Amino acid sequence: MKVVSMSKVKSLTKKSGAASRVKKVNSSGVGTAVADALIIGAGFAGLGSAIRLRQQGVHNVVILERGTEVGGTWRDNTYPGAACDIPSNLYSYSFAQNPDWSRSFSGSGEILAYIHGLVEQFDLLPLIRFQQNVSAIAFDENDGVWHVQTTQGETHVARSVIMASGPLSNASFPNMPGIEKYQGHKIHSAKWDHSYDFTGKKVAVIGTGASAIQIIPELVKQAESVKVFQRTAGWVLPRPDFVTPDWNKSLFRKMPAAQTAMRNALYWGHEAMALGIIWNTPLTNVVEQVAKAHLHGQVRDPWLRRQLTPHFRIGCKRVLISNDYYPALQQPNCKLITWPIATLCEKGIRCAEGIEHQFDCIVFATGFDVCKSGTPFPVTGLNGRELGEEWKRGSQAYKSASVSGYPNLFFTFGPNSGPGHNSALVYMESQIDYAVKGIRTILDDNLKVLDVRPEAQQRFNRQIQKRLAKTNWNSGCKSWYLTEDGFNATMFPGFATQFASQMKAFLSVDYRIVTA
Repeated sequence: MKVVSMSKVKSLTKKSGAASRVKKVNSSGVGTAVADALIIGAGFAGLGSAIRLRQQGVHNVVILERGTEVGGTWRDNTYPGAACDIPSNLYSYSFAQNPDWSRSFSGSGEILAYIHGLVEQFDLLPLIRFQQNVSAIAFDENDGVWHVQTTQGETHVARSVIMASGPLSNASFPNMPGIEKYQGHKIHSAKWDHSYDFTGKKVAVIGTGASAIQIIPELVKQAESVKVFQRTAGWVLPRPDFVTPDWNKSLFRKMPAAQTAMRNALYWGHEAMALGIIWNTPLTNVVEQVAKAHLHGQVRDPWLRRQLTPHFRIGCKRVLISNDYYPALQQPNCKLITWPIATLCEKGIRCAEGIEHQFDCIVFATGFDVCKSGTPFPVTGLNGRELGEEWKRGSQAYKSASVSGYPNLFFTFGPNSGPGHNSALVYMESQIDYAVKGIRTILDDNLKVLDVRPEAQQRFNRQIQKRLAKTNWNSGCKSWYLTEDGFNATMFPGFATQFASQMKAFLSVDYRIVTA
């Protein structure tokens, strides 16, 4: 596919407000044009949903985006070294493949350019209302529509809604003791301060997860010193990252089938990894040995190797991919700290053994506010029920896409749809196509209400939780996959092929239907 320049996209973005087909409305919604589908979020999921809806003949579509540009997570995460840990040919849509990836694992800028390319290729800008931050949505059973309110004072009305805001869309500083006392500079990995100059600075990095291991090698190149505060060592696998030769790009442009074949090979290779990561099998030990060999090959010091050796089964936490994280930790200006943090203080961090480390800047690579037990804004369904209240002890849905009591509402990256071994976009495509089938059913049969039956949702979740109990995610470690009481509302316990098979069938018998 064609990837447009960032300057051109920004120019188009500025024009989109005037080009939007949706009129401004008052807070009561009176006189509002009713959209067939309203999408919340203009990241990968939201844009993909709009594309697939149009391809299935649904053109009365509105996208509400709280930012001033598209891109979601990849627009917001601009920290040094930001990149995807899934190969580019697999971390893209199958219906919009890009033959011009510069390398096998692309950086955030190139991924964001791909997202902007989707907007131009499929002419999505007229659908998007920028700077529309959704504050609440509520279902009107009498009219069979959703009322969507924004903090800008507008109300939009739609026959169906797709929640495409994503699980990694909100981030904040962690609630750590003494954080308000620290007087130095603070940066969160998801809200990077590009104006701050790290040259000659003493820097702390809190966290050793997926973002941290990309940030640390870049900071080591700039800062006077970097101290990395590790709570738990993670499993790290090598990253087979190579520059894409020109002949390869030319081949993919001239023969799209060759790129599809490459994508399929990557897909099945990652599917095989499920046998070692999702469940405890003989292959689990093989994958762990590969990670240990990677550690031994890159870290010479026995004590440092011991500190970096995980004490949980691979797959229980997110598996990390990096070639330069271990070498960065061994640079003269970098040090790994494994003592627990007791508190932050005015000039730095005090650890449990009593030593105070002083810093000019602290980088918090502490992850996102992943919504496992609530909703990002109030969602009101039938009879005034509130989804955030119902999800307080852990979110549940039917096939991750529908929730009983909340008709005509569909989720991308809904409960128990997370992958542990394959591309998130593979799972996302299946959810999007499922939502499109539901919306087409509403429009084709002129339905007011398409509401999954509670018994169907309960049956589905009993099966999911039974299967999750046998996975490595539920094997005892603490991770962002689980709620505080250990409920797994995040991951799908199976292959991507199983997830796609689950989402392929839209069973009307599992839904309560009310016609208009």
